Amino acid sequence: MSISIKTSEDIEKMRIAGRLAAEVLEMIEPHIVQGISTDEINQICHDYMVDVQKVVPAPLNYRGFPKSICTSVNHVICHGIPGPKTLKNGDIINVDITVIYEGYHGDTSQMFLVGDVPIRAKRLASSCQEALYLGIKEVRPGAHLGNIGHAIQAYVEPLGYSVVQEFCGHGIGKVFHEDPQVLHYGKPDTGPVMKPGMIFTIEPMINLGKRHIKILPDGWTAVTKDHSLSAQWEHMILVTDSGYEVLTLRQGETI
Repeated sequence: MSISIKTSEDIEKMRIAGRLAAEVLEMIEPHIVQGISTDEINQICHDYMVDVQKVVPAPLNYRGFPKSICTSVNHVICHGIPGPKTLKNGDIINVDITVIYEGYHGDTSQMFLVGDVPIRAKRLASSCQEALYLGIKEVRPGAHLGNIGHAIQAYVEPLGYSVVQEFCGHGIGKVFHEDPQVLHYGKPDTGPVMKPGMIFTIEPMINLGKRHIKILPDGWTAVTKDHSLSAQWEHMILVTDSGYEVLTLRQGETI
């Protein structure tokens, strides 16, 4: 495993890429309402990234992915492909944004609630966000990556939720997905040691039911096997000399 340590120049570009990705989520929030299609959400984000931000939507044509963002609704865990499906009252949706700014990736995702959402869905979304924050708080130089996954798993499982194990966070920089893998479950004090200059995502996927997944025939869309609701939040994290910096923090968000 070769984990890259980013230079100060790399980090500055990654800060900008992270901020731009966060801004796409801030921009799209008022558009996520009952009746809009996920394809329309994709088009609004695509136009904003390309025409306003002057960045490249990283998912578009990545290993054949056909759209500029991922939209994962209700029981879709991740990698949902935008299409004609319209959002309805009570839906929950994850919007996953990755931009490329001057060769550097900024990667983040957020849950949105559509209209009058059932309390169990609200709790799932908020608990997943809290799990992300608890994982982030484990980031510091000298600590093991396994502490992140352990903190997430130890929080959500007593609530009756399950952690998806087939997908994980990842190193990121000029390459979309690189080492290390950041698991969202596991044992403390295991895995690689975090060092200043490492940048990776933490992106727990939490299910209301069992953890098992199924990939749809499109080869991308991952859904819960038991059709239960799923939630995901994602941030891109820099390991600093004394702790962490969240590179994709949205306005008004505190961790």
